[in-house]
Amino acid sequence: MLKNKFSFAIVLFALLAFQACQPATKSTEGNVDELKIVSLNGTVSEILVDLGFQDNLVGVDVSSNYPKSLQEKPKVGHSRQFSAEGILALAPDVVIATNNDLSGELVEQISNTGVKLLLFDHQFSPDGTKTLIQSMADSLDRQEKGDSIVTALQSDLEKIKDIEKKEPKPKVLFIYARGAGTMMVAGRDTQVEKMIELAGGVNAVQDFTEFKPLTAEALVAANPDVILLFDSGFSSLGGAEGLLEVQGVRQTNAGKNRKFVEMEGQLLTGFSQRLGQAVEELAKRIH
Repeated sequence: MLKNKFSFAIVLFALLAFQACQPATKSTEGNVDELKIVSLNGTVSEILVDLGFQDNLVGVDVSSNYPKSLQEKPKVGHSRQFSAEGILALAPDVVIATNNDLSGELVEQISNTGVKLLLFDHQFSPDGTKTLIQSMADSLDRQEKGDSIVTALQSDLEKIKDIEKKEPKPKVLFIYARGAGTMMVAGRDTQVEKMIELAGGVNAVQDFTEFKPLTAEALVAANPDVILLFDSGFSSLGGAEGLLEVQGVRQTNAGKNRKFVEMEGQLLTGFSQRLGQAVEELAKRIH
């Protein structure tokens, strides 16, 4: 009897060891058409849809709002504020993001589960966008489709190649707003600044990098010709009339001329395959 129990234990241990060695998820080297994907970046999600993976997306981050069909997908949080539990609850085969989206801790948590994690570099420039598209297409066995997306992007960029040289260059101030209580302005080395430059403008703020809280004194000193906001931020302030009530706005050239421009956030700062369209739209509205 003891011998039988011992033999059974050996067999059970061997079986469990064999199962533990099996891959926990499908590899991207297999049938990519069957992959269940979670995207943690709005631009990544846009590209995945164009590569033909819309139906494979089982979850996306909150910035993934284009195309509109993505708004119906389960949301897993915002950049660098994701939880492993929320992502893994969707049982993905692969999680895709850029290198800036995930904390080191989250990368380790996901990797330790055996779920495939694809992280891509994303430089905020026309060449950076092309590289991201091609890298994703190569990793997901969609090289031909990736080439066609890059070709269309290049065609869009050719139409606007001289906009960046346009003179005179209006001074543009970007305000990130979530109601009057939360307002930040974009300094140097931001995605917004690069977009402003591509559209033939100049960032009105040059004395700091990244984002800082808006002050009336800084606003008046910058004296922008144009104030640029996300459309959601513009609405949160109550539109043009609400923006004019922000201290210092009326004293700027933008305020005096009511030169306010609002654009959809993902289009303005996503540096996706819609980059050419975004630059063209911004250029028309700031000049």
